[in-house]
Amino acid sequence: MALKKGVDVKPASGKLGILLPGMGAVATTFIAGVMSIRKGLGKPIGSLTQLGHIRLGKRTDGNSPAIKDYVSLAKLDDIVFGGWDIFPENAYEAAVKAGVLESKDLEPIKAELSAVKPMSAVFEQAYVKKLNGPNVKKGTSKMDLAQQLMEDIKQFKTKNGCDRLVAVWCGSTEVYRKPTDVHSSLDKFEAGLKASHDDIAPSQIYAYACLKMGVPYANGAPNLSLDTPALLELARKQSMPITGKDFKTGQTLMKTILAPGFKARMLGLEGWYSTNILGNRDGEVLDDPESFKSKEVSKLGVIDSILQPEKYPDLYGNISHVVRINYYPPRGDAKEGWDNIDIRGWLNYPMQIKVNFLCRDSILAAPIVLDLALFMDFAARAGMSGIQEWLSFYWKSPMTPDGLYAEHDLFIQLMKLKNTLRYTKGDDLITHLGAEYYD
Repeated sequence: MALKKGVDVKPASGKLGILLPGMGAVATTFIAGVMSIRKGLGKPIGSLTQLGHIRLGKRTDGNSPAIKDYVSLAKLDDIVFGGWDIFPENAYEAAVKAGVLESKDLEPIKAELSAVKPMSAVFEQAYVKKLNGPNVKKGTSKMDLAQQLMEDIKQFKTKNGCDRLVAVWCGSTEVYRKPTDVHSSLDKFEAGLKASHDDIAPSQIYAYACLKMGVPYANGAPNLSLDTPALLELARKQSMPITGKDFKTGQTLMKTILAPGFKARMLGLEGWYSTNILGNRDGEVLDDPESFKSKEVSKLGVIDSILQPEKYPDLYGNISHVVRINYYPPRGDAKEGWDNIDIRGWLNYPMQIKVNFLCRDSILAAPIVLDLALFMDFAARAGMSGIQEWLSFYWKSPMTPDGLYAEHDLFIQLMKLKNTLRYTKGDDLITHLGAEYYD
């Protein structure tokens, strides 16, 4: 949906419910973090909505308000948390089990965190082969399961007195699938739900149920979910904003920072070898080759999109790009990523860059969940529907309208995001051209 410059955005009044399909390490780290920040016990480091500023007008004007003061975003105190998981543990128990946050950070919010209990989940073993849990819905068909989710959403909104809802998928990576005929239209998809079609994954059932209930939806995994004609049709029909897919956290974040630098300086790239070890639930799931395939496709697309080998064949036309992920339980959520990068400089002389990123996956993902929830709620109140390409900043595999390539350059993505916010307020876009250099 085309956005008009200077939008009358509905106010962020009342409570915002954030629904999280999958309440494991990422979701509980996010929930616990927001609760801690609300109590003044922590800082929202990594969150653009909470810490970012946006320049307005000329640099000489010195006008750079905080983003959260510039546009209408829900306040952290107005957020209510809910979600679904195949394991019945409450958010405190799940956070302890995930092992991301230390007890000194969890104990002060134990009572509040313990009150967040997952609803029973839609789950199919064929799509996540390495996990199995007891807190699972039973239904006569996949449509019945979707209707149960819709009833969950309705009851959650009523029980918690929420004015608005938004959903961010924080569940596991499903096995790799390509769209089939059942995904080609909304009518065929709904018929497939009634017939419990094998090609309809649990993540697609969540997306369908949320959109049907008027809940903006973000897909945090590389699953085939929103990016099908059927669900795009549903988003348009419901005038709902959607975005995805696959949170840009560790190794891929580094690629979208480094690769634009190589291209900006016209340095050649011969090869990029990436390997990871991680031991949380995500690592266990990705130990299955079919789930890893979903992640691999998501990770491999970044380099080509940034470097445009078709335009620069001498520099980037024959890159050897390899990605590996290995499940290593002792590492837990503290994922380690190694990158070996073979670059070429003047007269084709070789150079190498080594990166060893000892990152914490859920610590990097939690602020992304917050920003996406707040920005998607903003988009809904601004009347923005369909694919929210301006949120590409957060994704490994950004969704784009038909015919457009995905922009992966982190800095172009950030400029697009901020210019979208300026546009909604009717302010001038920042292009770094014009009289501002001379005034």
